[in-house]
Amino acid sequence: MKKILLIATGGTIASRKTEEGLAPSITPQELLAHVPDAAALCQIHTLQPLNLDSTNIRPEHWLELARLIEDHYSAYDGFVLCHGTDTLAYTASALSYLIQHTRKPIVLTGAQRSIDEDTTDAKVNLLDALRYACAGDSGVCIVFGSHVIAGTRARKSRTKSYNAFTSLNFPDLASVHESRVVRYIPWEDQGEPVFYHKLNTRVFLLKLTPGMDPAAFAMAGQLCDGLIIESYGMGGIPHLYLEELDRLIQAGKTVVMATQVPQEGSDLSVYQVGKHVKERYHLLETYDMTLESTVTKLMWVLGQTQDQREIRRLFCQTVNYDMLF
Repeated sequence: MKKILLIATGGTIASRKTEEGLAPSITPQELLAHVPDAAALCQIHTLQPLNLDSTNIRPEHWLELARLIEDHYSAYDGFVLCHGTDTLAYTASALSYLIQHTRKPIVLTGAQRSIDEDTTDAKVNLLDALRYACAGDSGVCIVFGSHVIAGTRARKSRTKSYNAFTSLNFPDLASVHESRVVRYIPWEDQGEPVFYHKLNTRVFLLKLTPGMDPAAFAMAGQLCDGLIIESYGMGGIPHLYLEELDRLIQAGKTVVMATQVPQEGSDLSVYQVGKHVKERYHLLETYDMTLESTVTKLMWVLGQTQDQREIRRLFCQTVNYDMLF
């Protein structure tokens, strides 16, 4: 029988109603008590390093979770993390970069309703996550609403519905159908697992809006080492902002161009407003990456090096299906 470590971090799945609203308070042992069928699937041990609404999850928590998995990696066949849905995609992306080439499944799940409610998706999601962890398929992923999504490709696309997560610009890895795992994309062994222990959290996202003051670029530059510019459509920078962008580049900031459009990705080579800045600054580009993976990948890259060539190499290499270009 497989040995699975269940790591509880709080979130809606573990919340109870209070006078001030839902708040996490259900222990991992109580979570398992609501899914007695889990005992027939695997041997489960539990840990609870955090007990937070996922709105409060920060990069230091990602590092803590990665270290926890590393410390217990040899003792278990797989890992299931119960997590709030609001920042679940960020945590899944971050763990994809902090734990690479894992030969053991690292599965994140959560719920839109607490596990102790009469009508809830929590029981199915938790059981499905445990089933997938026992199936032996490796990598960091999210199991939610019967979908198995690569950790770098998930986006919370609905705030209330049970089918809360979408895989952006990439197919689901698998599904859990009538208690069976149906794998669509075979996992490829890429060697021994590699654990990373550093993130540079001085990453800032600047979302362009028509009429935005150019001073926003200078203010953002004061807060970051890496700036992600979320532009329109396929990507580009309005001429009004080029002088400020010059200053950021000269100051040694790493600038990444992204798009506000969730589907199909960026392509700076199509329009003059994009092609000009790409040729002038040799900017990094997200292509079909999600915003969540872009933010966490840039934190990981800048945590490993300050050399511009190495930054480009690391950012442009594919990790856990995060980009296809």
